[in-house]
Amino acid sequence: MATRKHQWMVDDRLWELIVPLIPAQPPPRGPGGRPRIEDRAALEGILFVLHTGCRWRDLPVELGCGSGHTAWRRLRQWQEAGVWEKLHRAVLEELSEEEILDWSRASVDWVSVRSKKGGELTGPNPTDRGKPGTKYHLLTDRNGLPLHVLASAANTHDSRLFEPLLETNPGVRGRRGRPGRPRRPRRPEKLHADKGYDYPRCRRYLHRRGLKVRIARRGIEDRNHLGRHRWVVERTISWVLRFKRLGLRYDRTTTTLLPLLLLAVTLINLRRLRQARGL
Repeated sequence: MATRKHQWMVDDRLWELIVPLIPAQPPPRGPGGRPRIEDRAALEGILFVLHTGCRWRDLPVELGCGSGHTAWRRLRQWQEAGVWEKLHRAVLEELSEEEILDWSRASVDWVSVRSKKGGELTGPNPTDRGKPGTKYHLLTDRNGLPLHVLASAANTHDSRLFEPLLETNPGVRGRRGRPGRPRRPRRPEKLHADKGYDYPRCRRYLHRRGLKVRIARRGIEDRNHLGRHRWVVERTISWVLRFKRLGLRYDRTTTTLLPLLLLAVTLINLRRLRQARGL
């Protein structure tokens, strides 16, 4: 009987995707010193912290992932090398190849989480008695698969991250056609958003991009009118918050927070890809 793997263990498919993206390390200068922790073991340490929410320094030694500082340092090094963004795009490309992504409709939403230690991209949360917090902003496809994620201070208005979220969304290419024919990047056909995005600048931006506007109007439409379409992004937010390191923010710097956010949405997409392939 096969033993069920822990969710922080690196499976073969994830490793196949990430290993070509990891920059090569220079050879050691000479003998002596501790041997370098293998990248796969360091990645398991990162996933353990992401899933369990433990402090980096509390990473169990018996896992064989090295120290928490090693996992933390490897996370930041790979962030500087663009590994997490490339991994996210690679999984989206595979979802697109399998025709799993549904581009007929997209949704945006956000969630505020409390910041334990403050730091970058934190601000007084107007809905939590002014306590320091951070907002996660998500863009999903029709089925709730996360296409992009950004972070901001909790006192940043929702609409301020509207354009950056869509503008920096990775352009995923469609399914391959005939040999030699380039694949065009695919974009959502229309976008759903709640009344927090009902501002002329948001609507003008969507018109410029050629996207159909589905934003609830303040004082006119019922707040539940778009709920039949937007519930998928709210479900995706709940999936993100299941990663305990993100449900309550502990990391002070964006060079640690942002790669953890990107890794979380990548794992959500990878899980859907496994389901489609029956793995």
